[in-house]
Amino acid sequence: MKTEASNRGGPISTETRINDRIRVPEVRLVGPNGEQVGIVRIEDALRLAQEADLDLVEVAPQARPPVCKLMDYGKFKYESAQKARESRRNQQQTVIKEQKLRPKIDPHDYETKKGHVTRFLGQGHKVKVTIMFRGREQSRPELGFRLLQRLADDVAELGFIEANPKQDGRNMIMVLAPHKTNKTKPKATA
Repeated sequence: MKTEASNRGGPISTETRINDRIRVPEVRLVGPNGEQVGIVRIEDALRLAQEADLDLVEVAPQARPPVCKLMDYGKFKYESAQKARESRRNQQQTVIKEQKLRPKIDPHDYETKKGHVTRFLGQGHKVKVTIMFRGREQSRPELGFRLLQRLADDVAELGFIEANPKQDGRNMIMVLAPHKTNKTKPKATA
């Protein structure tokens, strides 16, 4: 049974077929300016492409007969790569900043860390807050939970709890995310 599946051939190629790689007797031809030429034999389509100094590119291989277009394939590949690069540049990158605390944190140190979290949320970044337990502190996870809740309440106007506090070995982790309205504020003022 396994040999039957392996005899069917290799993986299906997703590469666009052009010119001599198109192996069907007839194609539906589209001209260089988008005009419909009609169903023609592959030899005639290749001859028309050669006369126009263009490539015959298969644009819809699933259709019966397949649809082919006369175009400059190099220019087409370059423009599609440019579009893909532009769409990648316009994507928003999610940045997760991390802030580490200890359960027995000094009030001034807490205010400093809270200031960092406030700045990160104001810039539109997510913040992963980690409380690190050492030694006997591990037997009192409620101290860390209370500290995370206090921090979440202090920055509630800038962000919300995206992932509730959970114990992960020696650490307790919570993720804060900015409110949607905050993402537009820094860009407008900058």
